[in-house]
Amino acid sequence: MAIFTIGNLIAAVAPNYMSLMGARLITSLNHGAFFGIGSVVAASVVPANKQASAVATMFMGLTIANIGGVPLATWVGQNIGWRMSFLAISALGIITMLSLWKALPAGSVGQKPNVKMELKVLTRLPVVLALLTTVFGASAMFSLYT
Repeated sequence: MAIFTIGNLIAAVAPNYMSLMGARLITSLNHGAFFGIGSVVAASVVPANKQASAVATMFMGLTIANIGGVPLATWVGQNIGWRMSFLAISALGIITMLSLWKALPAGSVGQKPNVKMELKVLTRLPVVLALLTTVFGASAMFSLYT
């Protein structure tokens, strides 16, 4: 979240287009890891019978942010200025970091992950279909905004 917030702060003060694109690159660095880590954290803070709902809620929040946040940021950019969009997103990032810091329990050192066992789940058809659904859904959503 810090990388995302810092990238948006840099974007807000970017003096030229190349700097803005560099800031956007910084912002994107954590994007892929965010979904995986967010899913694990969401599932780890609830009882076992609520884990699927917790992960679904996390992804619902991301979807709502895209559906509502992108048009809102566009409106702010068009009416107040593009820098204000990045400042507002940075402010949300700071609020989110503080909220996560306060709400999440302190972590503990767990077992060392067994990568081979983790990857073995990709041999299950339902898992592959769920992943493909996510890939195609996200691709369709981001294609709409491109």
